[in-house]
Amino acid sequence: SISEADQERIDVANYAGTTLIGKLGVERAFEDELHGETGYQQLLVNAQGRRVERVGISTPELTRKEPVAGNDLYLAVDARLQQVAEEALAGQRAAVVAIDPRNGDILAFVSTPTFDPNGFARGLSYAEYTALSTDIDVPLYDRALRGVYPPGSTIKPLVALAALQYGVVPPEERRLCRGAFQLPGSSHRYRDWKKGGHGSVDMHMAIAVSCDVYFYGVSAEMGIDRMHDFLAQFGLGEKAGIDIAGERKGILPSTAWKRGAFKQKSAQVWFPGETVIAGIGQGYMLATPLQLAHATAAIAMRGQRFKPRLVKAVRDARTGALREIPPEPLPAVQVNDPAYWDVIIGGMVGVTNDPWGTARRAQTGAPYKIAGKTGTAQVFTVGQNEKYNEADVAERLRDHALFVAFAPADDPKLAVAVVVENGRSGSGTAAPIARKIFDAYLLPPDQQAAAAQAAVAAPAPEGEE
Repeated sequence: SISEADQERIDVANYAGTTLIGKLGVERAFEDELHGETGYQQLLVNAQGRRVERVGISTPELTRKEPVAGNDLYLAVDARLQQVAEEALAGQRAAVVAIDPRNGDILAFVSTPTFDPNGFARGLSYAEYTALSTDIDVPLYDRALRGVYPPGSTIKPLVALAALQYGVVPPEERRLCRGAFQLPGSSHRYRDWKKGGHGSVDMHMAIAVSCDVYFYGVSAEMGIDRMHDFLAQFGLGEKAGIDIAGERKGILPSTAWKRGAFKQKSAQVWFPGETVIAGIGQGYMLATPLQLAHATAAIAMRGQRFKPRLVKAVRDARTGALREIPPEPLPAVQVNDPAYWDVIIGGMVGVTNDPWGTARRAQTGAPYKIAGKTGTAQVFTVGQNEKYNEADVAERLRDHALFVAFAPADDPKLAVAVVVENGRSGSGTAAPIARKIFDAYLLPPDQQAAAAQAAVAAPAPEGEE
């Protein structure tokens, strides 16, 4: 329903005869295109309110203006892919964003649980609205657009690329992971997700096995401000610029950010340990599923970026002419050597294809190659001498599961970000969802069933991240 606030921003006369207006998403952003123009007809009535043709012998000239239908919008969303994503997320608190990295088209944009928007058009009862607004699973909250989560290990490819750019570590240098990392002069142990560690790893393997210890060390050497400046090129910490309102920008921390975020001087100090955990996407760092998909698309295109969009064309209701909305390029990610992209993308291909890759099950049976990165983000802090035991943790305090990927790796057509709240692990929960989306988009229908069956039948990795 049109509110008082709406009346302040619209031409009220053009809404005569209607009480409805677009409130969210595409319907709000493109309200002027969709609404059209209200028509009217002047009538002559007598004192009793009855229509008459003349007053005495006088016949007044009455005017009439025909209504004009609103324009049609052509969405970038692929209806079949959207349905597959919705079905894959059913029963979970989760979000999926799938982008064509070549132009920024959003092909799937899903947040679950959801609600029927038609109820708001016809009018909700107080009981119906209360049930929606007080639901513990917050179906009215658009997780894809506004949900902010620790990105976890999904940012490790970006951190690795930053390390190459700043000359922190060459890709072939091997570092030893014994399962924990300590800053010089500190007794605090930053644990790896794999007890006992990964042994000797280079950059490719560190990405493929998601070695926390490797990235703890690299991040500490790089520093939070250099990390911030490089990752900002991928759109983290800022709105991606989607063509609807409501997007949140998350947090990309830095020393300057912390000084502005806290009032107390003692809380404004940036500590080295905060850099360490930022290097694996924890701590203050927060990102939306849209941002993660956008950043992944930039990796797929080796730095080329486009503004994400849901609407790609408008058809004029009067003439039928189709007005294409051209893709909007964004500033590209700058690196000193294009070969750096080969290292990072190679590591992401290793995630799904190497024998030790954390998401190798997601590649099984697929005739195309996936480049991905798993992530598992903590919801609460585990003490230094405590052990995370999922069975002892309340369901809503369990780790979030994340997976970002693009495919085909050698000719990217789709970039996907999956976030499942309290979903346990990126490899076990989020990656299989992405695989279903890739199959639906990249494979003909007669091949999808066989590919999916092979993926389900594949043995689970010994350790999951």
